[in-house]
Parts: sequence; structure tokens; C-alpha cells
Amino acid sequence: MKDTLTDANFPRTADQRVYHLGVRPGEVANRIVTVGSPSRANTVASFLDAQPKPFVLNSERGFLTITGRYKGIPISIVSIGMGSPNMDFFVREIRESVSGDLAIIRLGSCGGLVDIRPGTVVVPNACVSISRNVDFDFANPENCDEPAYRISKPVAADENLTNELVKALYAAKPSTSVSDIISGTVNASADSFYSSQGRQTSFPDHNEDLIEYLQTKIKNLSTLEASHYCDNFFKSLVSILTFSAVQMETFHLFHLAACWHARTAVSKVVRTPLTTGPVTPIIAQSSNPTPQVPPAPLPLPNSVIRAAGIHMVFASRKSQDFITPEQVQEVEDWAGQGVLNALINIDIPKDVSDLVAYS
Repeated sequence: MKDTLTDANFPRTADQRVYHLGVRPGEVANRIVTVGSPSRANTVASFLDAQPKPFVLNSERGFLTITGRYKGIPISIVSIGMGSPNMDFFVREIRESVSGDLAIIRLGSCGGLVDIRPGTVVVPNACVSISRNVDFDFANPENCDEPAYRISKPVAADENLTNELVKALYAAKPSTSVSDIISGTVNASADSFYSSQGRQTSFPDHNEDLIEYLQTKIKNLSTLEASHYCDNFFKSLVSILTFSAVQMETFHLFHLAACWHARTAVSKVVRTPLTTGPVTPIIAQSSNPTPQVPPAPLPLPNSVIRAAGIHMVFASRKSQDFITPEQVQEVEDWAGQGVLNALINIDIPKDVSDLVAYS
């Protein structure tokens, strides 16, 4: 798309659409489920109320936003793809498009590091980041004092949202399900599916002892998350460490939520230097078309971002066992409903969702 953009600092179109997600104020709710793949987004969206018909937007940059109602309460589901950069686009552009508090739950897949069976659902109370240290001399390691990988301090999930999520998952889990629910663990988000998760390839990654090191350094570490997990079963195999899970996006979500709480300045109204670039989204209109939205001072002062995560364990690094495609669908169904129920149980005092275009 070739719409004219305004403000090179934070690009928007003239009708206030943001650069990557393509949404504008009025198209996203205060309560949000974020996933990696469109198929998982559509699975969760299948539980939304039939009326009003959900609003659907596919951006040129590969983001999918579905906004509707669940038990009468506005909810958005956003598929962001893979990696912390995409999580950064998502959180920042949503924050500038929605007034009031945000409650965001990441529903993703991961690999297990300890004795956790594939099919287990893990809800971490904190997350660390594992990143490849580009200052390390991977070609001549004997001449380098730098570590090959950096491990961050843990960042906590929102306690209230996490507690609601755990309760909602237990309530949503079918009596016939053999999946376990584990909470109170630490998740690790890696910047690579391979090197930062201790996988061995032909590259000299110097990661042979990385998993063992992580397990000794981080108490209650159970899972690894990489941004490369998607719903295609054979592309979704992930590694499991001694913390509960390793993946790639959750740490950045928790980090930005924590940073927002600590900010000292409030964002201001958008102004207009000009540039051009691709922005036009593909929109499936609901029965109530989106009205023209004038610029608004977003977000409100003193608003908060509540963030939590749920990780479906797809594979065990220790046993080499994998989840079956049938298990994936079963867990996605009840876990998705649990996430939706958790979100509607969270009070948002500055909720402006009733003003959105699909209401």
C-alpha cells in the first residue's frame, strides 16, 4: 500500500492507521490475546460472539487483528508472527491506538526443559531473555573474555492477570484432558530457535553447555520459547529446558509492560511531517463499518499494561517426545477459552471498549 504517512517519528496514515499493524483507534479493544500464527488466532476467534460480527484486518506487514465480543465484552485477538521485534511493533502500536488500561495475554507454544510432558500448559510468573552476544568472538573464542550468550534479569508477569489466567485454565480444562497445568515457573525467551536454545548445527555457536548452565543459574526455569513456533506441527517443535519453557516473544511483552509502568512521560497527540510508504490494510468489514476517527490524546495518563503468558509445551528436549496434532487442537481449544475468560474477569477502570467501531 502506498498511503501517505504522517510523522516520521511514529508513522500513521491521515486516518490514524499505524505503520505495521494497520489499525487505528476504535478497532482494538482494551483486552487482547496475542498469538504467533493466523490459524491460532482464528481458533481463538471461533469462540467470540456471533453478533456483532467480528472486525477483521490483515495488514500488509503480516499482522492479523480480529476484534469482537466474548460474552458481551470487547476482545481483540492479534496474530503477530515471530520474534521480539514483532512483539515490539505490536505493543507499541497498540498502546498508541487504545486509550486506558491494557490487559494482554500471550498464547504461545514452547519447549520443555524439565520433566514436563508435551501437551502440558505452563503459566510462568516471570521470564528471562537469552541472547546471542555478538561481541563474543565465535571464530576465535580462546581470544575472547566475553560470554557467548547473555541472560537477563527476570521480569515478572502481572500477578492479578496471571492468577485469573490460572483459575480460568483449570475451569476450562475438560475432565477428559490428560494435559497438566503448571504455574509459578520461569520462562526463557530466546533470540534464536537454534543457537540461543542450545541446538547444535554446523555453525560454531559454542552453546554445547548452554542448557545445563541455564538450569543451574535460573531457579524454577522450566520452558524455552522461540519466535519461530507456528501452528504447522513440524514447524512447531521446540526445546524444553529446566526452567519450564523457552520461547521468544514473552519476555519482550513483560519487559515493555514493566517499562510502561515506570515511565515518567505521557505520549502526546500525533503531529504531521510527511513521508510515504506501505500501510494499506485489507479489512473484512463488520456489520458496523469503522467511522472516521479524529486524532486523540492516546494513551491516558496513569494507564497500566497488564501482561501474562501461557505456553503450550509442544516438545521435550529431555525425552525427545512431541505433542500430536490432535493434542495441539484440543489444547488450543480449551486454553483459548481459558484465556478469553481470564481477560473478561479483569476489571479495566479506564475501559473505552464500548466506543470501538464494532460495538
